[in-house]
This record gives sequence, C-alpha cells and structure tokens, in this order.
Amino acid sequence: MRDWTSAKAGTFQESVIREMSRLCTASGGVNLAQGFPDFACPQELKDAAKRAIDEDVNQYAITWGAKAFRDGIAAKTAATYPGWEVDPETELCVTCGSTEAMIATLLATVDPGDEVVVFQPFYENYGPDAVLSGATPRYVTLHAPDWTIDEAELRAAFNDSTRAVIVNTPHNPTGKVFSRAELELISELCQTWDVLCLTDEIYEHIVYDAEHVPPATVPGLEDRTVTINALSKTYAVTGWRVGWTIAPPAITGSIRKVHDFLTVGAAAPLQAAGATAMALPASYYAASAAAYRERRDLLCDVLERAGFGFRVPDGAYYVLCTTGDLDPARDSSAYARRLVVDPGVAAVPGTSFFANPADGAGLIRFAFPKRLETLRAAAERLAKL
Repeated sequence: MRDWTSAKAGTFQESVIREMSRLCTASGGVNLAQGFPDFACPQELKDAAKRAIDEDVNQYAITWGAKAFRDGIAAKTAATYPGWEVDPETELCVTCGSTEAMIATLLATVDPGDEVVVFQPFYENYGPDAVLSGATPRYVTLHAPDWTIDEAELRAAFNDSTRAVIVNTPHNPTGKVFSRAELELISELCQTWDVLCLTDEIYEHIVYDAEHVPPATVPGLEDRTVTINALSKTYAVTGWRVGWTIAPPAITGSIRKVHDFLTVGAAAPLQAAGATAMALPASYYAASAAAYRERRDLLCDVLERAGFGFRVPDGAYYVLCTTGDLDPARDSSAYARRLVVDPGVAAVPGTSFFANPADGAGLIRFAFPKRLETLRAAAERLAKL
C-alpha cells in the first residue's frame, strides 16, 4: 500500500509543546510547558458568554466576525495606540484563534516558490505554516544572550523570492521585545524588496521592561503589515480559539476568502464575550502585567537557584534557559522528558524552536502563566535538582 502522507506533512513533526503537556498529565507533573493559564479569566467574559448563549447567539456570525466584536477591536486598538485607526468593515477578519489567523494569512498571500523569513528560535507553528502554504521558510537566528538581530544576516535573507517576514513581538520563546530600531530595519527591507510583514502580537499587553511597538505603526510598514492577535493570552481564554487579523483592505479581502473556506467562522457566543473583553478598562492590562511580573520574578529566582542560566524576559510569559551542568549531554529533548517524570516538572526542549534541532541543544523553555501556588509547587520539585 502506498504511503498516504503528503510531501508537505512529511517535512515536520507533531507539536512538541502539546506533546509535553500530554506527558505531564500522564506523569502527574506540574505543567510549565504549554503556555496556558491555570487561573480564571475575567468574570465579565464568562458572564457575557453565558448571556450570549442564553440569548440564543448560537448560530453563525458573519463569516469575518460579528460586528460588535470587530467594532470593539477597532476601538480598543485606537485607544491603546493613538493614531492607529482600523476600519472594522474592511480591515478586520475574526478567526479561530491566532493559529488560524497565521495559516489563513499565509495561504492568502504566498505561493509555491515564495520564501518566508522566520526568526529562530521560533514558535513552532511558523515553519510548518509556511510549508503548508507552499512557501519555503528562510531562517534568521536571534543571537543569545540578548537575542539580537545580526543585520548582515537579516539583509542576506531577503531576495527576489521573499514574500513575507514573520515577526513575533513580544517573542515566544525568548521573551524578547523587538525594538523600534529593529522594526525600522525590517521596514526598510520590506520596502526595498516589496515584502509583507506578518506580525504575531498575542502577548502585546504582557510586557515588563520594554515598550511594545506594533509594526503596523512603524513608518513604511503601515500598508504592508498583517497584525495577528487573539483573546487567548491577554484574557486567559486559550481554549476559546478566537483571534483576528488587521490588514489593509485588499489583503484583508484575501484573508477573509481563505478563512471562509477553512473554518467559516469563530464561535458566535464567544465573539460576543470578546466584545466585552475589548471594553475592559486600561487598569485591567496594567494589573495583568503586574501580576505576570510577580510570576516571572518568582520563577526566575527558582530557576537561578536550580542552576539554569537565562536572560530575564522583557515580555511574554516564558523563560528560555541554558541547562549547563544540569544536562552535561546537552540533549535537551531527552532532558525535558526526564524532567517531566523526575522531579515532575514539564518544560519544552529547545530543539523544538530551531529548524536544525541541534541548534536548540542545551536549551529548555519554562512557562509561567500559572497561579503562584503552582509555581511554588514547581519550585519544590525543581529544588531536587
């Protein structure tokens, strides 16, 4: 019998991040692998979702997003970033999470033979997304310890085949927040080579010691940026799978067509709750960032005492560590699988964040969107190292 695996599917593996969560459940460990909160979302969102269901908001919303939700996204964007005006009728597409937003965008904008520039270490979906879209990922390394861009390397990655560059800021897994100067360099290259900037900003409000600059607000990128976001991280509802894209009308039109045939639309009652989320006051975001800072500092102290090396993240909710003497073999995949059993803490091996897994040897990522008591439980176990 023939091998029914497509050539595209044969080029990548199943998510290591989600695999580590399954191993954690099986071993009864503390899950610091997958980036989902173990605490409640705002009560206002739960009330709004239940109210929408009770009011029979249970059928299809308009394919590219319920009007109240799109209006809310546009209003929140303008309030958060003065001067950035979004037309909810022509520049927004609501999707089933940021994951669908990224693949829908790539399917809508790239063709076979195109190249997509991807920074590594990367969130593991980006490479497979490019492949599934028929494009070739072109990897550019962010250099430790500060995860800086080598300008010459980035310039060399752009060519006549380059169609898009994927930017993730704040960045998973490093916690890097791209500076305005770095985004200006990306803008220059996008203009020179007529390239799109696809930017994943799902951690936009989880920042500590840096300023988040949306690439769409950088001169030269206004008309060539697709901004991808979701309710998941900011509002602690990763299971709701409600995201969106913001892009110029012509690009949005293409994304809407692809989205329509991928998923038709996101859950209608959860979009109603999303409109409530968009109306939360600025104090909510400040309090959330402060709470994440406390979690970050707690986990960083634990990891330092356990013997891991790292740069304290400026944003997002991950710490990417060097294992050093804790893993003399520098086999982070095997080390993460031992760690989830004994002492029973799940993390993600650095091998899953690089095109060449060997480049992630000696690296491991911990996530801290957890209750303080969860982090303290992890601390007790990690102390055994």
